[in-house]
Amino acid sequence: MKSSWMLVAAALFALMGVLVKHASTHFSSGELVFYRSVFGLLAIGGVIAVQHGSLLKPLATPYRRAHFWRGLSGFVALVLFFYAIARLPLATAVTLNYTAPLFLAVLSAWWLHEKQGRGLLGAVGLGFVGIVLVLRPQVQDQAWLPALAGLVSGMLAAVAYVNVKQLGRLGEPEWRVVFYFTLLATLGGGAWMLLAGFHRPHAADWPWLIGIGVTATLAQLALTRAYHRGRTLIVGALAYSTVGFSALYGLILFGEALPLSAWTGMAVVTLAGIWAVRSAAPADSL
Repeated sequence: MKSSWMLVAAALFALMGVLVKHASTHFSSGELVFYRSVFGLLAIGGVIAVQHGSLLKPLATPYRRAHFWRGLSGFVALVLFFYAIARLPLATAVTLNYTAPLFLAVLSAWWLHEKQGRGLLGAVGLGFVGIVLVLRPQVQDQAWLPALAGLVSGMLAAVAYVNVKQLGRLGEPEWRVVFYFTLLATLGGGAWMLLAGFHRPHAADWPWLIGIGVTATLAQLALTRAYHRGRTLIVGALAYSTVGFSALYGLILFGEALPLSAWTGMAVVTLAGIWAVRSAAPADSL
């Protein structure tokens, strides 16, 4: 049941992708990251203040450096992911971002010294075969830059997830992890807007921008709880339901019909990701 929080996160992340894709016609990736984060920051900050009677004391932590690296990797991953969503079919962008479990499997074995299964290399190799199939239509259409951005976002998301797991081992509660992530993402997005300029939102834009913040914050809380408390294999497998949700939304809402090679690649990446997490997971997490 604890791992099922990832299913909740997946559904919410897919909905966030729909909102981002719609809003990206008017706002840059950096601006969307700011709005995605600032509403979440206000919401979770308010909850912490109400529950604990103050804000500063419950946020005190000796692990500021770990929170910084988690926030930085997550912020850059978000900017690249939103850039990919704006320029690729939704399911393609999400699939590339969800190569994160492939990278996570390798990083968990190397960085966290988790037991490495025999099939890890095979799973990662299979995953990159799937990536080639997913990327092929984009490269043919000269959309290689957003495709590369989506892939790098997956790699950086894996780094962020490793940091989340480390913070969980250090005893940091998930609400504190999410708060510092949204704080750093808000500051990063704000700096982006100051340097690159911003578009003033109209009244009709606010429901979309607020929706991005609400769905992202709830999804982030669910994801953090899943990685803190759930079983690695089950969490990694359930994460791929986001690809299915995104493909369905993309087809119904945006009319995004993908070629057979892209669908095949998505299926291969999904299977490889589950296999990789299983291979890298310690026996007690299965």
